[in-house]
Amino acid sequence: MKKFKLLPKKEKIRFIVVTSIIVLCLLLGMFSGILFAETTFANIISNSVGKFFDLIGFFQNNYVILLECLTIIVFVWILNKILLFIITIFTKKGMRSETIGNLLKSVVKYVTIIIAAFLILSAWNVPTPTLLAGAGIIGLALSFGAQSLIEDVISGLFIIFEKQFSISDVIQIGDFRGTVIEIGIRTTKFEDISGDVKIINNSDIRGAINTSSQLSPAICRISISYQEDILRVEEVLKNNLHLIKNKIPDIVEGPYYRGVEELGESSVVLRIFARTKESKRHQVLRDLNREMKVLFDQNNIQIPFPQMVVHYENTEPKV
Repeated sequence: MKKFKLLPKKEKIRFIVVTSIIVLCLLLGMFSGILFAETTFANIISNSVGKFFDLIGFFQNNYVILLECLTIIVFVWILNKILLFIITIFTKKGMRSETIGNLLKSVVKYVTIIIAAFLILSAWNVPTPTLLAGAGIIGLALSFGAQSLIEDVISGLFIIFEKQFSISDVIQIGDFRGTVIEIGIRTTKFEDISGDVKIINNSDIRGAINTSSQLSPAICRISISYQEDILRVEEVLKNNLHLIKNKIPDIVEGPYYRGVEELGESSVVLRIFARTKESKRHQVLRDLNREMKVLFDQNNIQIPFPQMVVHYENTEPKV
């Protein structure tokens, strides 16, 4: 309804007219024999529009087959839910099991749909062996034009069974970095730090770096003034870094003081190093920066701002 309200006036009128014509054809096809019984108009409708819209006659002549189709749909739906429930039970032990479970669920969904389609066609006396043979020939023909699809499926299987990465792992692919949220039979979905979801074909995932396989570094580079006593600063760090770890529980290893990283133009840059899980790395770095600023303020250690030395040359002529 919201989309309909947003349509231009001409589009609304066109939609109403087309819908009215379709409804009128349906009503004429269904009830012409009743409303205009034994009339020329009823015969014309029955031999034209009525052939396509005689729903009452269609249900009267095929209600047994329709009930059989409905039974097949309900049976396959129940079977699909049971299989998905079983897969869910046996794939809750870890991230890799969950990944395999999602793949199996995708396969079960497509297989049950195909089975239901063939059973329904069989109920309508369609020769399914002929369809299978035809499907085989068509599949062989399509396989030459669907090589990328086959490549995606095979690549997806290798990703899962070779344990290249699993759901919730953080992956670096070229310039893109994101968390794996779904591994499908053809594509894989990643979510970046902004919350945007990127879908990549499995065959296009090359040179991926699994940054979740090991602990990731969180490196804090903090500057101090050249006027500060470096020995005093190092003593403050030595006595307080273990307290900072208690304030940041996501730190797995460290933090450690790694020495002077750089002698900058207006400051001495110190390196503080810690290790954490990849998913926590950015937040740990933010927390580490905050705690270092608080520590230096408490101990009157100056963090300089960028400075520029300007030399003024007197160009006035001498008298």
